[in-house]
Amino acid sequence: MAKITAQEVNKLRQSTGAGMMDCKNALVEAEGDFDKAVDILRKKGQKVAAKRADRDSSEGAVIAYVNDDNTQGAIVSLNCETDFVAKNDAFVALATEFAKVAVNCDSKEAFLAADFGGMTVAEKLIEQTGVIGEKLEIGGFEKVSGTYVGSYIHVGNKIASLTVLSANLKGSDVVAKDVSMQVAAMGATTLSYKDFDPAYVASETEARIAVIEKDNIELARLGKTLKNIPTFISRAQLTDEVIEQTKLKLQEELKAEGKPEAIWDRILPGKLERFISDNTTLDHEQCLLDQNFIKDEKLSVAEYVKSIGDITVSDFKRISLV
Repeated sequence: MAKITAQEVNKLRQSTGAGMMDCKNALVEAEGDFDKAVDILRKKGQKVAAKRADRDSSEGAVIAYVNDDNTQGAIVSLNCETDFVAKNDAFVALATEFAKVAVNCDSKEAFLAADFGGMTVAEKLIEQTGVIGEKLEIGGFEKVSGTYVGSYIHVGNKIASLTVLSANLKGSDVVAKDVSMQVAAMGATTLSYKDFDPAYVASETEARIAVIEKDNIELARLGKTLKNIPTFISRAQLTDEVIEQTKLKLQEELKAEGKPEAIWDRILPGKLERFISDNTTLDHEQCLLDQNFIKDEKLSVAEYVKSIGDITVSDFKRISLV
């Protein structure tokens, strides 16, 4: 039987992340052959993976990584079965290494097939399933590229996001991180109300009004104040004609209130702004550029980005495990 040294065991442990006894046993079985020992551990991972294939892997670590020149970024969600494993430093480090590989891949399929220390990412997942003893998989993969890419990882590694800016200006690093934080916190699904499908907006409007009307029946029964039923829910619905009709209606209200016509121009902008705000709830929820900026709610995200110069957000991505 080949004599197995502590140095050989440590080398295999450093290479695979497997426990000391697992490494020693693999080397013994392989009669000291390092590559065979790696293969033995990998096969062990395959067996564990097969046994745990039907397990739920809803825990994990979500990591965003941006390359050195801030032109490409990737988010990877390395999923596992328990929060105990997800919080392990070695597990988070593995997720980070995966994200560094992912930044050079254009799809999840290409990422899983990419080289990771002499094996593919997919093979590494199987190997580490054997090492850790839990089902591991890539739950999410996102990739972006552009003139300037920034990122944000929320505390606890459960949410990560990327933002692509149209220019690399002084302050782009701060803006990209701030907007990525906004994406992580507020969960936008699209850049602007301009991206909405009209059919989706119409359907969502009908659904929301139905919910409010149902709530109002119960509120009326209890003698409580009824909720306002909006006519619109997106700026996409506020055509020039709608805005003009609203202005006329507001002017009639000011006249009825006895406000002098000479001061209408000072009052109308605020009232019109309130009307738009009350009738664009869908935009505030789902459209990144139309949301109120979380660090200064007097500004929209679009206005905040523009504050550093001629620059816009061209793309964003988000992965969450919560």
